[in-house]
Amino acid sequence: MTLKNPEYDFKWCPGCGDFGVRRALEVALSEYTTENEKPIDNTVVVAGIGCSGNMVHLLEREQPFGIHGIHGRSLPISMGIKMGNPDLNVVVVAGDGDFLGIGMEHIAPQALRNLNVTAVVMDNGVYGLTKGQSSPTTDLGVITSSTPYGKVEDSLNPLRTYLTVGVSYIASTISNKVKDMTLLMSEAMNHEGFSIVHVQSPCTEYNNTYEALKGNESKGIKPLAY
Repeated sequence: MTLKNPEYDFKWCPGCGDFGVRRALEVALSEYTTENEKPIDNTVVVAGIGCSGNMVHLLEREQPFGIHGIHGRSLPISMGIKMGNPDLNVVVVAGDGDFLGIGMEHIAPQALRNLNVTAVVMDNGVYGLTKGQSSPTTDLGVITSSTPYGKVEDSLNPLRTYLTVGVSYIASTISNKVKDMTLLMSEAMNHEGFSIVHVQSPCTEYNNTYEALKGNESKGIKPLAY
């Protein structure tokens, strides 16, 4: 157990929203282990592919077990872990492309089984790790490296999707609100059933939405968030 993983360095850009998510998750995990009198190695963090996947390597404080899986398959992996050992605290960390693109097909089965698994989804509205392609939550008309004339499809509404398939705990927040995220993650981990905390986590390199999400009163920009 170490305060920092000595074998892995940061792979996130300066200002990435995932830093705030990481801090909130560290605090929430610490609170969970204390409140439930469970050791940190009773927790398994499952990650898919993408910028969010680095989370499993970058958690500081005491280190939980972690699995860095393949693209879009974090939910099936978490399902297998939880069914194999129901006593474990299983947390999924994923991005919008990973979770809502190739991994979309796994959300409904997980909701149907309603296993005690918590998913933290970091939504930056773009495929950041692969240099800024359009993702399911990229807005209509946005120009990206894969949509040079603007995205032609409407963006997916994640919360509506979660509600439709019957996820039993759904929360939404923004990555700069660390205290709010910590509270929601703690509630999700203690919830009896499948829970999703959906976090708007801007990509400063390819889709910097901080101003749009937080708002800017001097410019007349109202806050925008799910």
